[in-house]
Amino acid sequence: MRSRGYWSRWLLLAAFMALAPATALARGSFIGPFQTVTPLAATVPAIGDLNPYGVAVVPRTTGRLIEHRILVSNFNNQANLQGTGTTIVQITPSGTTTLFARITPNQVAGRCPGGIGLTTALVVLRTGWVIVGSLPTIDGTAATAQAGCLLVLNSRGQLVETFAGGLINGPWDMTAVDHGEEATLFVANVLNGTVAHSPHVVHRGTVVRLDLDVSDEHMPHEVARTVIGSGFAERTDPNALVIGPTGLGVGRDGTLYVADTLNNRIAAIPHALERDSSAGTGRSISVNGALNGPLGLAVAPNGNILTVNSNDGKLVETTPKGEQVAVKTLDATGNPPGAGTLFGLAIVPDRPGVYVVNDGSNTLNLFH
Repeated sequence: MRSRGYWSRWLLLAAFMALAPATALARGSFIGPFQTVTPLAATVPAIGDLNPYGVAVVPRTTGRLIEHRILVSNFNNQANLQGTGTTIVQITPSGTTTLFARITPNQVAGRCPGGIGLTTALVVLRTGWVIVGSLPTIDGTAATAQAGCLLVLNSRGQLVETFAGGLINGPWDMTAVDHGEEATLFVANVLNGTVAHSPHVVHRGTVVRLDLDVSDEHMPHEVARTVIGSGFAERTDPNALVIGPTGLGVGRDGTLYVADTLNNRIAAIPHALERDSSAGTGRSISVNGALNGPLGLAVAPNGNILTVNSNDGKLVETTPKGEQVAVKTLDATGNPPGAGTLFGLAIVPDRPGVYVVNDGSNTLNLFH
């Protein structure tokens, strides 16, 4: 007999599919017509945090969160030390930046191993809860990296709880399937044995599913954690701190897509919402070609998979069948051109476009 959780997650997927825009059935390329990269706003708050990583669009106005505004998390502090950023900014579609939250280490003492270093793992639920990952360091080096946690903030930017320990070990990126009183988080973890075996590659990166009960009035309640992906390649890196499984996105059929950065591929984990065991490193959707160290990942309205390259500043669109249908250059600065500038991305909700952070310029950009 199927468990209550099984049917609950299938109902969640059905609701997710029903809410998806009608254009999700369109064929062809989503980014093909786009030609312009428009800088919207600086992501640097008054305290000077740098290196924008996570991007999430606010789905509904509640508290200090305003519908269709964009949240961006910062990974570095003003001294540009990785794994020490403590701020999330909120940006209007017209480009005005305000501070949404600053999380200080004393707020999480004993509740988040290592402290604060906000990563690309950033989601906003319809009930107003903001969940962000922390992979902290003391001095910006992988040698001092610790397990971190998921931090839960209310709609006013106040820390209310953390999810830590166990399967949460270096939360690097995250996506969510959200429908009212239930939400499912998928979290990529990159510190399972990475620091201990530095600088060598280990194959212990995971994708963990967290099933949550949520409401407008009560803090999210964690129902279950399940490893649904494992064995992903990961290692420390002097420039990127850690390289491992990064971007995540859920397709309309419940498949979870994973940017497997070190293996230069997009992986697929089927039945992600209801499976109760690991699919290993998943099935390869696309390998090499225009992919060049894929990091951030989002599923476009037409169902295709968008990934940004860490090594050349390009955005690649890939179909679920593995065909790379469009490649666009978003950043060509530096040497080599575009290397190390792109990370998180999100689909613009009310018009054709993609929001992308640029670490080199510390800006949120609109590609349209």
